[in-house]
Amino acid sequence: ACSAPGEEVHKPVHLIAAACSGGGIGKDGQMPWDLPSIVLFSVETKMNMMVWGKLCWYSVPKPDFPLPNVLHVVLSKTLESVPDHAHFLCEDLDATVRLAVQPPLADLIETIWVVGETQVYEVALKHPCCDLVYLTDVMTDFDCNVFFPEFDRGLFKVQEGFPGVPSEIQEENGIKYKFQVFKKETSDAV
Repeated sequence: ACSAPGEEVHKPVHLIAAACSGGGIGKDGQMPWDLPSIVLFSVETKMNMMVWGKLCWYSVPKPDFPLPNVLHVVLSKTLESVPDHAHFLCEDLDATVRLAVQPPLADLIETIWVVGETQVYEVALKHPCCDLVYLTDVMTDFDCNVFFPEFDRGLFKVQEGFPGVPSEIQEENGIKYKFQVFKKETSDAV
């Protein structure tokens, strides 16, 4: 959990994405690759909250929704009602972080996972509760027009042998990829 002195405790915010060699994460509202094994799942006993930008939410097919142990939050300043298959609609990431610590969700939610789109990732990378970035390196060039934002790799350091994350190169449908986890380095100095 994350908090600043004198503030309430918040849930951890983690980002998850897959990006090809040039940092691309999408093309015209679609994933440019077919890698079904790159999935997010809850290993905790509690639930997770998945945060989607509006465009990302509408670009993902929903045949397998709802996902077990997941509450979906769509971020939008223009939608007036919660989209089909989603659980909540929030104006921004801060509203989502506040929602996750309100009863009854405070006792249910383990982690807030940000799963897309570029602007949402940009905001999340700067959020004080963002401590981990799960960024899968898709080791092929794809034609993309949506990109994962650049982030401070001096602040977020790649972790070797991160628990529960395979360290060897994977391959699926002829595409090689490697799971990577970046952890925010924190300073205890005040």
